[in-house]
Amino acid sequence: MELKKILMVDDDPSIRRITEITLTKLKGWEIILADSGARALEIIPTEKPDLILMDVMMPGMDGVSTFTRLKEIGCDCIPVIFMTAKVQNQELEAYEAMGAAGVISKPFSPSDLPDQIISIAAGWVEQGRELCSKK
Repeated sequence: MELKKILMVDDDPSIRRITEITLTKLKGWEIILADSGARALEIIPTEKPDLILMDVMMPGMDGVSTFTRLKEIGCDCIPVIFMTAKVQNQELEAYEAMGAAGVISKPFSPSDLPDQIISIAAGWVEQGRELCSKK
């Protein structure tokens, strides 16, 4: 899976900025930013990201609700990686059961973030998950 465009969804502006700088600088990926689940749902049809990084805990529409809505509107072929401090086995199992590509724990190491994303995306492909076609 070749990653070129990533949508970062987080209500914390500092997390969005750190992620954008890190992934742009280290990998040259195009980073699209959204400050809420609702905004992400508006952006996805036009931007068509290769992958979505999404905070779990956000006001309004949280990450889990946004992920559920993505599946309902037929965007379940975009891998979603949750970013959260909630990384107990129960939560991890629940995210996996929902169909998330993976989880990156917060706080995260900016220098390790690209490799974590690449590893999770590779696992998504190895599982034989269908990817969205870019039309």
